[in-house]
Amino acid sequence: METIESLGYLKGLLDGLDLDANKKETKVFNAIVDVLTNICEDIDDVTEGMELMAEQIDAVDEDLAEVEDYLIDDDDFDFCDCDDCCDCDDECEEFEVECPLCGAEITVDEETVLSGTIPCPNCGEMLEFEIEEECDCCDED
Repeated sequence: METIESLGYLKGLLDGLDLDANKKETKVFNAIVDVLTNICEDIDDVTEGMELMAEQIDAVDEDLAEVEDYLIDDDDFDFCDCDDCCDCDDECEEFEVECPLCGAEITVDEETVLSGTIPCPNCGEMLEFEIEEECDCCDED
């Protein structure tokens, strides 16, 4: 049963009791029913507002998707792995390296590789990293 239907049922029960309208208890019951009626109306107003807002949000979402499709065309971009010519995520790239002395496989992050050397955690051998530029678009003369 919906809230508004329950409220109608409650009003019917009160009317069926044939209470004296001048008694204090009857006035309290009627006041409670009035408050509940106001609450039901407020809930209906809020629900209608939310439904309207949801429709508007859906329309804005569709419009935004059209704008994104218009502005972002993957064929227009030259993708490159370097940091200078693309807006790459700030995710830390990880690399697997193998120690030439003990053969231990070690995972290192990009910052560690850029630092140049680290000791092998297994045997202590200093591992050296050489950075090779694979991208020609950022070479400075």
